[in-house]
Amino acid sequence: MRRVAGPSFPLWESRGYESHFSNYVDEEERPFLHLTPLVGWMNDPNGFSYYGGRYHLFYQYNPYDTKWGPMHWGHAVTDDFIHWDYLPVAIAPDMPYDDGGGCFSGSALTLPDGKHLLMYTGVAPGGRRLDGKAVDRQVQCLAIGDGHEYQKYEDNPVIGENMLPEGCTSEHFRDPKIWQEDDGTYRCVVANLAEDELGQILLFSSEDVFHWKYEGVLLKNDGTYGRMWECPDYFELDGKQLLMLSPQDMLPVRHDFHGGNNTICFIGHVDEETGSFVPESCQTVDHGIDFYATQTTMTADGRRVMVAWMQNWDTVTSVDPDDRIFGSMIIPREISVVDDRLYQWPVRELENRRLNRVAYEGIHLDSALLSLDGIAGRCIDLNVTVRSADENNPYSEFTLWFAQDETYHSSLRYRPSKGELKVNRTRSGSRRAFKHYRKCIVGGERDELTFRLILDKKSAEFFFNDGEQTMTITIPTDQSADGISFFAEGSVLLDVEKFDLAATTTNQ
Repeated sequence: MRRVAGPSFPLWESRGYESHFSNYVDEEERPFLHLTPLVGWMNDPNGFSYYGGRYHLFYQYNPYDTKWGPMHWGHAVTDDFIHWDYLPVAIAPDMPYDDGGGCFSGSALTLPDGKHLLMYTGVAPGGRRLDGKAVDRQVQCLAIGDGHEYQKYEDNPVIGENMLPEGCTSEHFRDPKIWQEDDGTYRCVVANLAEDELGQILLFSSEDVFHWKYEGVLLKNDGTYGRMWECPDYFELDGKQLLMLSPQDMLPVRHDFHGGNNTICFIGHVDEETGSFVPESCQTVDHGIDFYATQTTMTADGRRVMVAWMQNWDTVTSVDPDDRIFGSMIIPREISVVDDRLYQWPVRELENRRLNRVAYEGIHLDSALLSLDGIAGRCIDLNVTVRSADENNPYSEFTLWFAQDETYHSSLRYRPSKGELKVNRTRSGSRRAFKHYRKCIVGGERDELTFRLILDKKSAEFFFNDGEQTMTITIPTDQSADGISFFAEGSVLLDVEKFDLAATTTNQ
């Protein structure tokens, strides 16, 4: 059943719909270890925060269909970032003059009185372009709750289009990321499209989270990184200031930045005189195909953990009409800055799901396609190190096949002379003419490559050289294709360690 769109979507109706129709979701559709929508559609992560002793993750959500539609905030909680418990939809687009066109992305924090604050973008009629055309406007709104029930602030919006300075559009003004300073005051950054059709990140401040003032442009797009910028996240990590955001309509730059919708990370500092952010470096956060819209939070034990939507906007039309859910999040990742570069690694809690270890060391591999006993599966944690068997005669190529049977496979290829990695799902079973491969370059000692692969039913997440680079893809391949094979052009030595990943915590 698909609900016909109406003028508004009351919260009670959305909750009733998801409660009823989630019972018809075949649990085999869900991955073991990744968060999916309770029912319907999921995109950007929202409100990732620690509250009431648990981690809360909200998400852009259309419970009524497996396509993008009226945006709600879905809601799930976790103790370990792996197992998620669903809570009822948190907010719905039910206020015609504030958010009747959608409750778009935002963030969350804990207020001094112990309440949980959600800050989100409301979409509603009332905007107007320079050419006079009427459009929806985007404004910033609040909802306050106890971790389960949320009430929208009666004086929404708290940041309206009237607060935008000259040169900013209200049609594209979204995705607030809020935080509290050490002095108790509040800041938020919001993405905006300037009238020159280039993105920028605006900074606002507040004494009490309810009354805001505009401070200035934190960073302006000069055209190098796409057009509109979305989903900003701004925080300090390892002595540096980081600004993550997702540009739209990027042009590719070598293997450093792919085209289309991307996610990038600026590392830099704040100019104390101007208050603007000064980038010192910039990198793609993930070089795979399916990764967008990051959001981070601090854990109770002091780690910075990042999530992202494990899909991309250019392929979301390839939904199986029989599916009742679409979209998922990545395995949350611990992030750090090393030598002015962002590093990523799966949250350590994932290791509590490991069992049935199988390991090989120093396996000699050359031109024959090699399979190893016990190295197979579609929900596994695989660690691989490859290096030349003869340092005077280096290998020219190494290839891993996974999710493999007689018909299908996806692959990772490495060419050490160039430091080039290529992930490829062309033969994964997709019937769409999308681009099915991406490349990136690794640094450091190029003869030896180490990587970790997390497979979970229909996704693959690669972490190279201790998290220096990552590549994430989804794959449609049937679960029966669980083979793994290795191939080399030249002679290599191979270390392989594989764990099965359990759906529940194990002490093995």
